[in-house]
Order: sequence, then C-alpha cells, then structure tokens
Amino acid sequence: MEDIKIHSLDLDGEDLTVFMGFPGSGLVGSIALAHMVDVLEFTHIGNITSKYFPAMAMMVNGVINAPVRIYRKDSYVILISDVPVHPMICYEISNGILDWLEPFSIKEVVVIAGIVTNEPEKRVFGVATDNNSLERIQGHAEILPMGSITGIAGSMLVECKVNGTPSFGLLGETINNPDPRAAASVIKILNQIYGFNLDVEPLIEQATEIEAALQQMAEQVEQAEQAPLKKEQLPMYG
Repeated sequence: MEDIKIHSLDLDGEDLTVFMGFPGSGLVGSIALAHMVDVLEFTHIGNITSKYFPAMAMMVNGVINAPVRIYRKDSYVILISDVPVHPMICYEISNGILDWLEPFSIKEVVVIAGIVTNEPEKRVFGVATDNNSLERIQGHAEILPMGSITGIAGSMLVECKVNGTPSFGLLGETINNPDPRAAASVIKILNQIYGFNLDVEPLIEQATEIEAALQQMAEQVEQAEQAPLKKEQLPMYG
C-alpha cells in the first residue's frame, strides 16, 4: 500500500456493495457511475492517489479533483476513475484497493466496463466470480460463455475471485468512442437488480449530441480530403 494512497472515511455498516468503473472501451464504467453519483446524490468520502497514475490533476469548475474518487450513499459505495490504468500496473492497483476493502463488510463488488464488438445492439454481457453471483445476473445480462477480459476490469475480477470476494462484471457492448448509450444499457440492468429507478434519458441525449459531433467531424475530414490542393499547398521535391 506504500505506492497507493487511499484517503477515505471508513466504510462502516454491513453488507456493502461496491461499484467500480475505470476508463476503458467506450468509457462505459466511468459514464455509468458518474451518472449514478450525480443523479442519486452520492457523498464524496475519499480519494485514491498513486505513483502509478498519470501525473495530472482533474478539474471541475475550477476545483481540483483527485483522479480516482470514492463516493457513498447508504449501503452503496462507488469507486470511479478519470484516468486509465496501464496494463503493467493493474495487479498493483487491484490488490491495493482490495486490501483496503478487506476489513469492511463487503457483500459484493460490481465491476462495470465496456466490451468492443462489431454489433450495434448495445447488449450487456455478464460474468461472475462464483455461482451465486452468476445467479444474480442471469436473466438480466447475457452470460459470456467463453473469452477473456483484459485491463483493470479483468484484473479486479480475478483478484476478487482469488480473495473469495463475491463479484460480477457488467460489460456494455460498445465502440472505442465515448458511448453513453452503452452506459445507459448497463444502468438499466442495475435498475433491475438494485431497484435504483435511474433515468437514462439524459445519457441518451448526451449520446445523440456526441454522435452528431462525430458525424460533423467525419464530414469535415471527408471535405478536407476531397478539396483540391492550391498551388502553394502542392508538395515540393528537389
């Protein structure tokens, strides 16, 4: 824990559920959990810093935020990151977080991430570390029969498995661009499992704005590629 500093209130209480989301494919985990924090009005209770994180300070409305933050409301805890975790240090970060959680009464850990496919359906795939956790998501998410999960999401699930911490992962079908639609699909599953009744319409509106902006950028690039070069723009050889 010397290289990972967690400054937080203790997680008192029984049977806590911990949600985790780190930037990855489509930013699904980060978008979904940020929406939960805002709409359900979670309280900011702590921060995580580490020499392994990028040397940067996050800022919102002029106020500095730690890159990884901890929030809580009732029996739910959210750990959300604004910075990606390099594959080479996923093990250290996962172990550091689980070591910190170990003294508290954790009912289950829920890892939210994205999974890139060639389909536009925005399905949600599920995996679990034990049969009981698998039963929790059956009927809600499509169970992955085989495959691998890379990055911090995969590392966290493996460490939960090794430590005997009940855990499951919800993987929103996505592309590499920020994907609020995929995050909305995951939140719908969380609504079913936990009864949050979270409105996903703001995420759909956000997705529409992002898609319009990306379409405009694509059109501008296409126009630039088709525009004839002026004489002064012609390459010179000599």
